[in-house]
Amino acid sequence: MNDAIVIRYANVTKAFGRHVVLDDVSCAIRRNKITVIVGPSGVGKSVFIKHVVGLLKPDEGSVTVDGVEVTTLDGRGLYSLRKRFGMMFQDGALFDSMSVGENVAFPLVQHTRKPRAEIDRIVAEKLAAVGLPGIEYLFPSELSGGMRKRVGFARAIVLEPEIVLFDEPNSGLDPVMADAIDSLILRMQRELGITFLVISHDIASTRRIADDVGMLYNGRLVAFGPREKVMESGDPILRQFFSRTAEGPIRLV
Repeated sequence: MNDAIVIRYANVTKAFGRHVVLDDVSCAIRRNKITVIVGPSGVGKSVFIKHVVGLLKPDEGSVTVDGVEVTTLDGRGLYSLRKRFGMMFQDGALFDSMSVGENVAFPLVQHTRKPRAEIDRIVAEKLAAVGLPGIEYLFPSELSGGMRKRVGFARAIVLEPEIVLFDEPNSGLDPVMADAIDSLILRMQRELGITFLVISHDIASTRRIADDVGMLYNGRLVAFGPREKVMESGDPILRQFFSRTAEGPIRLV
C-alpha cells in the first residue's frame, strides 16, 4: 500500500436504472491534501463521494480506504470506518430543535462515553476554532448562512477525524463569506494535517484551496491531478468549464 494514498477509486461504475452516473472512474486521493472534485450540476459529484463511506456501492469496480475495500465491510466495519470521517453538508444540516452546542456535541454523545464536562470543553474549543466562540446556546434559526456552515464545520471535526468530506461548502454564500470559508478550510487543514475531500462547482474556491482537482462530466472523470495541470489544461471540456463560458462541448441543460 502506498502510504501517500488514503482513498482509491478503481474502475468504479454506478448506474441508476439506465442512467450511468459514474462510468469507469479511477483516481487516488492523497493523504493530508485537499482534493476538490468539480463539474456541472447533476454530473454525479455527490454519488462519487457517497461511495467512500459505503452509502452507495459501485455496480463495478472498488473503493478502498487505506487498502480496505469499502464494499466488503459489514455493518460493524462500516460503523468503524465512518468514525474516521467527518462530513460538512451543503446547508450545514443542523438539527433545528437543538442548540448550537448540542449540534456540535452530537457525534461525541453518539460515539464516545466522554463525561459531559469534557464534551462541553471540546465543543467550546471547536467553535472557537471556526471563529464562533460562545454561541453554544443559540439555535440554528438565529444564525446566518455563513455561521451555519461554520457550525457544521465544527461538528465535522469534533471527533478529530482523519478525513473530512465537504459537500459544496460555499453554496449559497456571498463572495465575502465564501472567501472566509475558503480561508477556514485552508487554515484548519494546515492545523489538523488531515485529508479534505471537497465536491464543488465554485471555480474561484477550487483555484484557491485545492492541491488536486478532478472533473466529472458525463459520468467520466475527464481529468484528475495537480490543480495547475488540470485548471490550465487546453482540453476543450476543461477550458470551457474553468473559463465559465457557454461555448464549448459541455451541453447546457
